[in-house]
Amino acid sequence: MNPEIKSAYLAADGLTEPLLDELNGVIAVHDRLILSSKTFIDAHWAQNTWVNPQTLHIDSINDAAKKLKAIQPNWCLYSFTLHRRANLILEKLQAVKFNPIVFSSLSPVPPGTFTLLDENTLLASADCSSPFPNGEAHFVEDKNGPPNRAYLKLYEALTLAGVKPEPGEFCIDVGGSPGGWAWVIQQCGAEVLSIDRSPLSPSVAKLQGVTFQKRDAFSLLPEDFEREGKTVDWLFSDLICYPEKLYEWILKWVESGICKNFICT
Repeated sequence: MNPEIKSAYLAADGLTEPLLDELNGVIAVHDRLILSSKTFIDAHWAQNTWVNPQTLHIDSINDAAKKLKAIQPNWCLYSFTLHRRANLILEKLQAVKFNPIVFSSLSPVPPGTFTLLDENTLLASADCSSPFPNGEAHFVEDKNGPPNRAYLKLYEALTLAGVKPEPGEFCIDVGGSPGGWAWVIQQCGAEVLSIDRSPLSPSVAKLQGVTFQKRDAFSLLPEDFEREGKTVDWLFSDLICYPEKLYEWILKWVESGICKNFICT
């Protein structure tokens, strides 16, 4: 008798192995989807967690759609096999279209997620950890304000974290050129000091609340602000560097207690 599937985890792209290291009771691995016989945990490397999946026997595409609709109306698909059959089920559901969202708007109603394990077996979870289809947030793009597309990365990080810089807060943005992240922070109403060897885009540099220092980011230390009695609300880093070097530098800031929030890539 096959063990009961009690939770499922969708790994972020390329991070299946680290996710596997977190989990117990692994039954099967289907591409990025990991099935477990253990109750769900808050796994760090999971892009989306299927909290309470059900295994359903289906006789046909219509039967699959009927059984899913009986659970709830909104579903998205994660497909790793029998792609055409799975997509025909999705079509029968007449699923809601998940349009790109406006940054800082309310999160959408979380969809359930389903997949086909074989032609007549469907795995579905109405309760998932992410409010976004398969844990992927897509945003309405701003074609005019930011100087590059890096701002979308920060949109996603802040949205998934569920917090963002607020007016009156002070932020540091290292590796900031040409200013995509500084632009987002400024749009949130916070003050931002951008650090890089290359200058900011003039359109960002002139924004109120944005200041810039041309220097090596790793030369910036928490003591610089402790001497002035100043605290830092957020430290952002999109530096291109070895992860070990970034970790060593960030650790100084964490241990100093001077900064409350960190987002580093």
